[in-house]
Amino acid sequence: MNATLSLRRLDSTAAGFDADLAALIAFEANQDPSIDAAVAQIVADVRARGDAALLEYTRRFDRLNVPTVAALEITAAEMQAAYASLPIAQSDALGTAAARVRRYHELQKGRDWNFTEADGTELGQRVTPLDRVGVYVPGGKAAYPSSVLMNVIPAHVAGVREIVMVVPTPDGVRNPLVLAAAHLAGVTRAFTIGGAQAIAALAYGTQTIPAVDKICGPGNAYVAAAKRRVFGAVGIDMVAGVSEILIIADATANPDWIALDLFAQAEHDEMAQALLVTPDAEMVRRVAESAQRLIADMPRARIIAESFARRGALIRTRDLDEACAIANRVAPEHLELAVAEPDALLPHIRHAGAIFIGHYASEVLGDYCAGPNHVLPTGRTARFSSPLSVHDFEKRSSMLRISREAAQKLGPVAATLAYGEGLTAHARSAEARIDKL
Repeated sequence: MNATLSLRRLDSTAAGFDADLAALIAFEANQDPSIDAAVAQIVADVRARGDAALLEYTRRFDRLNVPTVAALEITAAEMQAAYASLPIAQSDALGTAAARVRRYHELQKGRDWNFTEADGTELGQRVTPLDRVGVYVPGGKAAYPSSVLMNVIPAHVAGVREIVMVVPTPDGVRNPLVLAAAHLAGVTRAFTIGGAQAIAALAYGTQTIPAVDKICGPGNAYVAAAKRRVFGAVGIDMVAGVSEILIIADATANPDWIALDLFAQAEHDEMAQALLVTPDAEMVRRVAESAQRLIADMPRARIIAESFARRGALIRTRDLDEACAIANRVAPEHLELAVAEPDALLPHIRHAGAIFIGHYASEVLGDYCAGPNHVLPTGRTARFSSPLSVHDFEKRSSMLRISREAAQKLGPVAATLAYGEGLTAHARSAEARIDKL
C-alpha cells in the first residue's frame, strides 16, 4: 500500500525542544460530550429496562435479532468446540501463550499474613478474591483472543468464582479464536453483546445478565465512557487510551527492528504514539531510512503514516541519561531498551507500564505470549498506575484481634485523639474497655 511517511525529528539541544516535546506528548483525554450524552442514555435505559433494552441495542448496533437475551449466551460446550476446531498451529500457539500468562500471574497471588505482639494482640491481612467480574472483549473491527487471555487469566488465578465475558458479534459472526481463548482462560459465562449497553448490563444486572463486582477489558470510546459512568457501582480496571511505545536505542540497535517495533504500535490507531529516543544521530538516519523502505509492505500503512504524522517522532538526545529522563517524562505504556547495556539504564527508569530489556525483547512478544500482562497504563498514567494483575481481582482485609491488655494501652491513645477531633462517642467507646480501678 502506498503511503507517504512523514517522520518528525526533534533534537534536545534545539531551542524550543521542551515545548515541542510537551506538545507531542500532550493528549486531551476529555470525553466527547456527544458520546457521553449517548452513553448516559444507553446506561440509564439498560438499568431501567434490562433485557428489553439490551435486545433493542443489539438489534440496532450489531444487526443481531434474537427473541431473548438467553439466545445471546455462548455455552461452555460452544467455547470448547471452538477450541477443538482450531488448526493445530493456532491451538498450540494459544495454549503456549495461555500457559505462560498463567505461570507469570500465579507468582502475583497475594497471601495472608499476621503477627502477634507481646500482649497477645494479633494484627494481619486476609486476602480474598472478588466474587464475580465482567470482561469486555472488543469484537467489532477485529478479534482479540490475546485480550481474553490477559484479562481472564489473572481473575481466574486470583480465585474469582464467576467470570462473565461479553463480546460484540456484528451480524452474529463469532470468532473461534476468541471463544477458544475463553475456554482456555476459564470464562464461566459469555454473551454476544457489546458497547455501552454491555457495560451497563454488567454493572447493574438484567433479568439474564448477572451484575458483577468489577469490569475490565478495553473498548471503543463508548465503552470507555460507559466504564467511567458506572464506576462506583462497580470497580473498573482503567480507562484505556491509545497505544504507546518509546524506544531508547544506541548505535548497537538494528534499525529495521526499531522501525518495525515503532510500526507495531502505530498500526493500532491513528492516535497511537511511537517515539525513538537516541543519542546517536546515525541511528536516527538509519531508522528513518528503514521506515521509509518498510512502510511499502505494511497493509495498515495509511494508519501508520497518520499516527507518525500526528504523534510520532525520532528524538536525538545528548546522551543516554537524557534519553532516560525523557522516557520518565513521557511515562510510556511500553518502553524498549534497545541498547548494548540495558541493565545500566534500569536504575534510571521510574515510569513505564512495561519495560522490554535488550535487543530481542520486542514489545510484540509482550502483547501475546511472554507472560506479563499487556493491559498497561497509557496517557502518562504509568506515573501512578500499574499493569493489570492478579491484585486487581483480590481484596485485602485488615485483621485485628485486640487483647484485654492491649486495650488498656491503646484505649487512652485513641480516646485522646478522638476528643481532639470532637468525636465523643469514639472516645467513650475506647474508654469503655479500659479496666476501672
